[in-house]
Amino acid sequence: MAKLIIFGNGVIGELAEYYFRNDSEHEVVAFTADEKYITSDTFCGLPVLGFKNIVLSYPPTDYKMFIALSYVKMNKIRAEKYNEAKNLGYDLVSYVSSRCTFLTDNPVGDNCFILEDNTIQPFVKIGNNIILWSGNHIGHESVIEDHCYITSHVVISGHVHIQPYCFIGVNASLRDNITISQETLIGAGAVIMNDTIKKGVYLPPRVTLADKESDQIKI
Repeated sequence: MAKLIIFGNGVIGELAEYYFRNDSEHEVVAFTADEKYITSDTFCGLPVLGFKNIVLSYPPTDYKMFIALSYVKMNKIRAEKYNEAKNLGYDLVSYVSSRCTFLTDNPVGDNCFILEDNTIQPFVKIGNNIILWSGNHIGHESVIEDHCYITSHVVISGHVHIQPYCFIGVNASLRDNITISQETLIGAGAVIMNDTIKKGVYLPPRVTLADKESDQIKI
């Protein structure tokens, strides 16, 4: 069991504390954040300390850390804090839900957050600082490089290569044997059939509002 500091006093920090407390061997003992984002000295019943001086109270020789931030700026804010924490000497832990179907023999990188009902097939490789929200399918031999965020119910077919700093929205589908280039943004419900371009934004067609009301439609 490791004593754990969570960076982030927002929604993801709150969820991380819940998952680590209820489904891991780690003990969360405190939160940290940049001083300008601290509005209270407690969060989830635990102390909140400024990141600038966190090593004074919770030194990396005795504590580990988890960076609980979102996909803002294509995951670059989370990556920045990930690197800052490592430079301070902290080991960054990962959470893999006990309700995840985890079939690959390859170890997960550090600072990953893999929630329930993910299916991770054999020979998948998952890098560092990856968030896999609930209910995704990661097909065999696929590779997810560092600092990516995959939301919920995404289907990634076999032999897909996802490069760093990508965001994939809910219910997106990726066919097999393609490369998702660095900093690709894939919108909710998009179907990706070919390689993407670097920093490409891929959005599906949006639904239209019919000119009839629901009680005028026979179903």
